[in-house]
Amino acid sequence: MNEFVNPKGNAKPAGAYSHTVKVPANAEWLIISGQVGIDAKGKLQAGGRKQAEQCFRNILNCLKENGMAKKDLVKFTVFLTDPRSIEDYRAARKKVIGDATLPASTLLIVDGLASPDMLIEIEATAAKA
Repeated sequence: MNEFVNPKGNAKPAGAYSHTVKVPANAEWLIISGQVGIDAKGKLQAGGRKQAEQCFRNILNCLKENGMAKKDLVKFTVFLTDPRSIEDYRAARKKVIGDATLPASTLLIVDGLASPDMLIEIEATAAKA
């Protein structure tokens, strides 16, 4: 089982994440490519919050297809095109992922993604012992 640890010598995480995740030696790893706010029908969702929710739903679909679940998430890398979207991202994460799953996380503000209409992209890593 993955172990989520926030070292006592570090400041408390500023959001819904853990500073470190220790993965056991016998774990099966899953690397999920960057997911954007496009649904199964190929439609890009409107607005940052809806796109973020779709990114997380896509990640959950990837986990399920590979026999994993939210509890197996180890790391998110989030790319936002606008820092004003951080609260929308956090609300979407809370809605779709919840508070019980706190993988390590990095959030970056970037100039753009593959399409100018895309506002967020999220990569994920999971490990299951």
